[in-house]
Amino acid sequence: MQKNLVIVESPAKAKTISKFLGKKYKVKASVGHIRDLPKSSLGIDIENNFAPKYITIRGKGPIVQELKKEAKKSNKIYLATDPDREGEAISWHLAHILGLDDKEPVRIEFNEITKEAIERAIKKPREIDKKLVDAQQARRILDRLVGYKISPLLWKKIRKGLSAGRVQSVAVKLICDREKEIENFVPEEYWSITAVLDKGGIAFESSFYGIIKDGKEEKVDLFNKEEVDKILSSLDKDNFLIKEVKKGEKKRNPLSPYTTSTLQQDASRKLGFSSKKTMKVAQELYEGVDIKGEGTVGLITYIRTDSIRVSDEAVKAAKSYITNKYGKEYSNGGKKYSKKKEGTQDAHECIRPTSVDRSPKKIKDSLTEEQYKLYNLIWKRFVSSQMSPAKYDTISVKLISNNYLFRASGSKLKFDGFLKVYNTEEDDDKESNIPDLKEGEKVNVKEIKPNQHFTQPPPRYTEASLIKTMEELGIGRPSTYSPTISTILSREYVVLKNKTFVPTELGILVTELLEEYFNDIIDEKFTADLEEKLDKIAEGEYSWQFIVNEFYEQFEQLLKKAEKEIDKIEIEDEVTDEICEKCGRNMIIKHGRYGKFLACPGYPECKNTKPILEKIGVKCPICDGEIIKRKSSRGRIFYGCSNYPECNFVSWDEPIEEKCPNCGKIMVKKTNKKSIIKKCIDKDCGYSKKENK
Repeated sequence: MQKNLVIVESPAKAKTISKFLGKKYKVKASVGHIRDLPKSSLGIDIENNFAPKYITIRGKGPIVQELKKEAKKSNKIYLATDPDREGEAISWHLAHILGLDDKEPVRIEFNEITKEAIERAIKKPREIDKKLVDAQQARRILDRLVGYKISPLLWKKIRKGLSAGRVQSVAVKLICDREKEIENFVPEEYWSITAVLDKGGIAFESSFYGIIKDGKEEKVDLFNKEEVDKILSSLDKDNFLIKEVKKGEKKRNPLSPYTTSTLQQDASRKLGFSSKKTMKVAQELYEGVDIKGEGTVGLITYIRTDSIRVSDEAVKAAKSYITNKYGKEYSNGGKKYSKKKEGTQDAHECIRPTSVDRSPKKIKDSLTEEQYKLYNLIWKRFVSSQMSPAKYDTISVKLISNNYLFRASGSKLKFDGFLKVYNTEEDDDKESNIPDLKEGEKVNVKEIKPNQHFTQPPPRYTEASLIKTMEELGIGRPSTYSPTISTILSREYVVLKNKTFVPTELGILVTELLEEYFNDIIDEKFTADLEEKLDKIAEGEYSWQFIVNEFYEQFEQLLKKAEKEIDKIEIEDEVTDEICEKCGRNMIIKHGRYGKFLACPGYPECKNTKPILEKIGVKCPICDGEIIKRKSSRGRIFYGCSNYPECNFVSWDEPIEEKCPNCGKIMVKKTNKKSIIKKCIDKDCGYSKKENK
């Protein structure tokens, strides 16, 4: 019997969908893109209206042959790639390779991988949206032109292996600009005065605000000790009077559901996840997890979105769940949410659970630790977004002493609302206890504290704040944040120190060169405007060739000028304390195709080289070697002996000098956001202890 063929990107997605569709359908995976521009050449015919030269990606031949074979045997073919421009482009390439008519309804789309969503999509196939394909094609061609035209210039003028990118170079520029702000920052002195007061045995704090002059309140800013001392000497501690008491109520509204950007930011802040890790785990939750008693099912909606929209069905389900679980007063009546801002794409929903009934606690045993943490974050954020605001009783007090004005304020939670579900320490409003006060009465002064402060420079970017800034400026789109950050780290344009981005000398040098010769290309506004034009292509307002040509006319002139004017830039090699055992010189750090290594500066007379060993200060427990930090072929950090291969000691966890109190062997440590877990390296011993940070 002929079957219907459904093609998706990933094997995990194929496995989940095949269980929903039954025996009449065969589900196969393309394993991502099957065609792309060649790596060995530009792959764009600039003279022929920027026509791309697509080829089958190396290694994808067997997959293509299998898909063609299955397509010939199939009654109908459905292209079920992801519901975004990238997914639309993959479907378009598949249609080309399989000889499908892209005017035929071969494309199916769903926002979540559930039985209902898949069955609904199969009943409503559509044509491939060529406008979305064109928008993705324009992005790919623009990125290729920038990367393949500027990068060789960097190789020639600075060093082999460097790269420039339309979005990555702007991200590095943001980090370099912030570093300049920090370096050029001049702190300014300012002061505050805090009065610790007491009424009926209840202490509370008030802050100096200003002065009462001609019956009017005037704010006074304090900039030096002389001004503060003058006020302190004029205050009458025995006559602190209540001038005004105002009581009221305030509401605290829940946050909207997650978008790709806000999920990456929160996962970074609250879970310590990198954006790359967040997207990897979210992809697993989206594609499907085997849930006990249910089978494999997608747990969250599509993960690349900048929309906060919620479907009618999801609103209805959340309202029912909240009403039944917490009570009618906890539901906000069902809020759909709308576009956050102009330019937001609204093709998808927010990131939410596919079923609110699958609470994190209920399915915890079916999830890995990382999957549980991220799902818990997504579930709580969505459910809370459909709940009532929290309510606080508030009090604000004005106090005077010799016409000097102080202020105090406090709040007390009276209805928790959405906080019942979504509340963490950093989100919580700190309650401040103010006693019951009446106008005209006197309060006791326990202490008056002058406080000196200095203005602080802007902080360095974290992953969360960099993603937030890129989103606010309109640089890139949800799918680009994570790969952009991975690229600038792997190219060593920036490094992470204490979870913040610091530009390297190389990053600063490349950015300065690009700013001088390609300033518009890496200008934040120019990049954001280009993103808007890509959106216009998707909406059918522009042809992709028009936008690419408009960009290239300016870009080509800049290239010619840079090629002519830039002199070769020499970067001084970093000298190390490592002594060359062959000639006695201090070895230097060189860069090769496989990364950094140590080399003798006496080349070509002395050709000694060796790998860079990052010692951690702990001796190997097996031999007399040093334990060093290494990276696996997949980039994961592990620890091994410097005498490898003679000694085969290895550990994924970081060894420490502290010895196990049970058996005397070395310990290893694991660190999370709140604690450090130290355990014996000998699993048979089993000793471990937990320490709070």
